[in-house]
Amino acid sequence: MKAPPPLFLGLDSSTQSLSAVVIDLDHGRVVYEKSLNFDQSLPQFGTQNGVLPNKNPLVRHGNPLLWVAALDLIFAAMKQDGVALARIVSISGSGQQHGSVYLNNQAAKTLAQLDPRRDLQSQLRGIFSRCTAPIWMDSSTTRECGEIREKLGGLQKMIEATGSDAFERFTGPQIRKFYRTSPSSYAGTRHIALVSSFMASVLSGRLAPIDYGDGAGMNLMDIRRRQWHAQALRATAPGLARLLPDLAPAGTVIGRISPYFASKYGVNPEAFSCVWTGDNPASVVGLGLIQPGQAAISLGTSDTLFGTLQECRTDANGGGHLFGSPAGGYMSLICFKNGSLAREHVRKQFGLKDWATFARQVDRAPIGNHGAILLPWFEPEIVPRVLKAGPRRIDLDENNPPANCRAIFEGQALAMRLHSGWMKITPKTLLATGGGANDRTLLQIMANVFKCKVQRIEVSKSAALGAALQAAYGFLKARGKSPSWPKLVRPFSKPMPNTCFLPNPKAMVIYDQMIQKYAACELAALA
Repeated sequence: MKAPPPLFLGLDSSTQSLSAVVIDLDHGRVVYEKSLNFDQSLPQFGTQNGVLPNKNPLVRHGNPLLWVAALDLIFAAMKQDGVALARIVSISGSGQQHGSVYLNNQAAKTLAQLDPRRDLQSQLRGIFSRCTAPIWMDSSTTRECGEIREKLGGLQKMIEATGSDAFERFTGPQIRKFYRTSPSSYAGTRHIALVSSFMASVLSGRLAPIDYGDGAGMNLMDIRRRQWHAQALRATAPGLARLLPDLAPAGTVIGRISPYFASKYGVNPEAFSCVWTGDNPASVVGLGLIQPGQAAISLGTSDTLFGTLQECRTDANGGGHLFGSPAGGYMSLICFKNGSLAREHVRKQFGLKDWATFARQVDRAPIGNHGAILLPWFEPEIVPRVLKAGPRRIDLDENNPPANCRAIFEGQALAMRLHSGWMKITPKTLLATGGGANDRTLLQIMANVFKCKVQRIEVSKSAALGAALQAAYGFLKARGKSPSWPKLVRPFSKPMPNTCFLPNPKAMVIYDQMIQKYAACELAALA
């Protein structure tokens, strides 16, 4: 009788939940999915949407003990649901980017001696030099961003060195704030991890490396050499170099899984534990963006455009980011804070009951909207940097429903095209995912503005799926194979049928002219 195929586990520790995806690589299919919402599954931690409440709206922290408690719960759930944990041969994961975890001198010893008769939370309670972890939503480090940027020689040198400008949510400025405001606690820190490397450390029973994708989200890694940037470390905090782990490619085998999980839950004791990455790099793999020039848009609470690059290319204006990709090369990313919330604002402004009604309003206005422009800054914007919220209307009557409905769609699409020029990507197909990808009118406008086919893709839990594929790649490579990323992702990243939107040649001409006006209006508003 033929032995059952091996399984690969991917975990994603996001802001609000911990998700698991198990894949059967031999048959190219997902065999199990599970997600645990932190607020619902672990209410004793008192989080709101996975975040600890704080009187200061700029401060956003998570609790590392919550994340390890969720790890126990997800493995218990898999065991109860009958997942063949003994067949899992490799595990990897992804974590919310930029979040940092601070460990003391007891961490390494405790991780190596986990007792399966006790839970993770009680055993790991004493390993932290800082009991909470600042996460990507934290924006309290404007001062530190300016200090680091200045020490590195200004905006351009900062971007050239690390791949991104100094951003409040990035790990380097967060470390500097910790050093400045809590010097005694910083002095008691022996190891600084990201969410991804911390969770990998728990699974491995040893301190884990940080990968190139998540390392690039720290403002501390030399984006070209893929090693810690000595000047950036010195600009951030004293003695930082000795507190950071090694850098390694995502999916690199760290060792066997901790005996804790084998003994307690029946996981294969020979299973490899691999280096994790950030949720955005993992999603790139989960969506199948492997070849240079491929790109996707995620239309959600915020809108994100990301692509795959072979060469190191940075955004001189400081709005975009460059991270290492788990599949090699780089991933570029731009995040627009005004995504679905801005679209929702316009819908509610005119009392439109649903998005089908909204789409009919859009269709009542002509393509190009007679040159009407809406700069959709209903919230402070990331790209471009806009601190004072408030939409700007140019040649647009704010009381005209069809014109405003079309203007928000066109404005967001034009902004994406305008600010992604530095990527120098001209995809034949632009993949679309997220809740906004359900809107056919919006996707048609995206096709017209970007002058390429737009295809909707719906990969459930793309970060966890990417992590599972990462685990498979690491396993095969450790076994002396030469795995092919295109071959690995192909069965898991097929576009949805009947969701292909082709550009309209006449609309393409209109938008080529309109983007020049949009750029001029944006510059005037920022000035």
